[in-house]
Amino acid sequence: MTTNPAGVLADTAAYAAAVEEAKRAAAAYYAADESVLDDDAYDRLVRGIAAYEEEHPQEVLDASPTGKVAGGAVSGDVPHTVPMLSLDNVFSAEQFVTWTASVERRIGRPVAAWSVEPKLDGLAVAVRYRQGRLDRMITRGDGTAGEDVSHAIGTVLGLPERLAAPVTLEVRGEILMTNEQFEQANAVRTEHGAAPFANPRNGAAGTLRAKDRPYRVEMTFFAYGALALPDSGDLAATLDALPHSEVLEYVAGLGVHTAADTAVAPRTVTSVEEVQAGVEDIAALRASLPFGIDGIVIKADLAADQRDAGSGTRAPRWAIAYKLPAVEKVTRLLGVEWNVGRTGIIAPRAVLEPVEIDGSTVSYATLHNPADITRRDLRLGDHVMVYKAGDIIPRIEAPVAHLRTGEEKPVEFPGVCPQCGSEIDMSEQRWRCTRGRDCRLVASISYAAGRDQLDIEGLGATRVVQLVDAGLVQDFADLFTLERDRLLALERMGETSTDNLLAAIETARTRPLSRVFCALGVRGTGRSMSRRIARHFASMDRIVAADAEVLQQVDGIGKEKAAAVVTELEELAPLIGKLVAAGVNMTEPGATPPPEPGAAQEGGADGREAAGLPLAGMTVVVTGAMTGVLAELSRNQMNELIERAGGKSSSSVSKRTSLLVAGEKAGSKRTKAEELGVRIAAPEEFAELVESCLALDM
Repeated sequence: MTTNPAGVLADTAAYAAAVEEAKRAAAAYYAADESVLDDDAYDRLVRGIAAYEEEHPQEVLDASPTGKVAGGAVSGDVPHTVPMLSLDNVFSAEQFVTWTASVERRIGRPVAAWSVEPKLDGLAVAVRYRQGRLDRMITRGDGTAGEDVSHAIGTVLGLPERLAAPVTLEVRGEILMTNEQFEQANAVRTEHGAAPFANPRNGAAGTLRAKDRPYRVEMTFFAYGALALPDSGDLAATLDALPHSEVLEYVAGLGVHTAADTAVAPRTVTSVEEVQAGVEDIAALRASLPFGIDGIVIKADLAADQRDAGSGTRAPRWAIAYKLPAVEKVTRLLGVEWNVGRTGIIAPRAVLEPVEIDGSTVSYATLHNPADITRRDLRLGDHVMVYKAGDIIPRIEAPVAHLRTGEEKPVEFPGVCPQCGSEIDMSEQRWRCTRGRDCRLVASISYAAGRDQLDIEGLGATRVVQLVDAGLVQDFADLFTLERDRLLALERMGETSTDNLLAAIETARTRPLSRVFCALGVRGTGRSMSRRIARHFASMDRIVAADAEVLQQVDGIGKEKAAAVVTELEELAPLIGKLVAAGVNMTEPGATPPPEPGAAQEGGADGREAAGLPLAGMTVVVTGAMTGVLAELSRNQMNELIERAGGKSSSSVSKRTSLLVAGEKAGSKRTKAEELGVRIAAPEEFAELVESCLALDM
């Protein structure tokens, strides 16, 4: 992680202009729940102001955001019993080390322990309970007083109306929208004619303050601290003496959500090096979290260390926010491209004014479907909030509507397929060319031949184009009827390459059902879902015969997806018939067919054959580079192996993880497993555990 350089302000005029811009941005962000600047731009602006003020202390303006909670933009009418301060920021390991040294100089001794926890991207609130009953919710405001938002009680998950004990206290934390809640909120808002929220943070803030809406949307609360109220009795002395980590445990015991309920539970460590490791681990999980974080909070854990370090007017001196690189920026929507996928789906893609996010330049973003463009009211020329995390494809969250100039133009939707000019099926949210897979035949065949499907070595896109142009294949089933003489007649197809290709196709004929089903490219399914379907039904004829109700017995298939899969399989029936006629394997090794209707079934769909398997009932995560007999297996093949051995594969470590298979350079997942007490196995040990299933053809 590198330091974000602060903007340099050249003179008094530049400083005054920067203060005015920061004032406007803070007012929009904290008071109006709008985004004039993204977080990264605002942080750089304030750092530039602070640097100028340090050099020119005699020129500091009263309107400056430095030293003020919420940039001085908001206030409230409900006094806080104890000031509700903001946090100062650091942006690099070097800055963090400097800060810790300053804390230890202030208290005159090393800090005994540090708490490391995610910095949740929501709205800070103080929640007061009296005799165990939820009584009042108050925003941070200016730190001394906040706004009463008690009208939102009942819409926030994680805040029980009654605690597990009849205590009187104040719990402080963040109210946010998870990614799922954000999508649901925008769907509800647009149904009622309101503009979509720009991002989850604005959504939570706007929803929390709103009164008398004709609809309700959910939010979630996570506590980061608690303190006694004047009438808390003996609890005051207890809370004042507890370490921060134990305060959170106490609050969780009362039934309030804390970050311990997530995949990024707070940890307590004793050295700066361990703090940095915790920062790296939480940062690595950022892309997979179901809610936004913009940093990591580090706090002195012991009450004595906090008391001796003290607090300033804006922030405590015993806590700091280690900010992560921005994953959200504002840029302009320049255009929309319409691309056709391998199954004929017509997918819009946003063309953006290039912007740097999370260390890379983003010029494109996903736009789910035409209905999504309409729902978000996106227009060409709009300023849009773009989000990117890890390797996830950037997405547009919403237009920044208050920045519109009136020159924006509607997005034009295609009238015919952009690829082949055929008609478009607009009956569903995702539009599709009426020719379906035939529209992108090369892409469809290339996908089927890919490593995680049929794994036909030597059949790249160039070779597929050659076969299609020669009229030798019209779908991937035709690959299994290719003749040697006809292949030899093609350009650049000598005897060796021809024989190698035919041998690879012959091997592909024996792939397990899960691979064959995945090769079909059924919409709404992928590698993991294909494995689950194949394990459940054991044979293709049972899958094809299943109706929507039966398909819903498979983990992860709901009513809508089941109906879509049935429809898709009906469309694919001729292709499946050709595959059967060509002798392609249509069974899943090691899987047990489901019982006939009315027959007794023990353990559910996943448990009928798992009981005797080595990983029965276990959730397994694989990380690092495999060695030994597992070295040649791809991650997809490892997941196949786990599921054939009766287990469930997962990509992240949590309390529900039964086993972590840790190869070389296992990294943060191993650390997380050690903290949670999850069993860890080396690749060689795991190979011995599942030896009976390794014999099955992968």
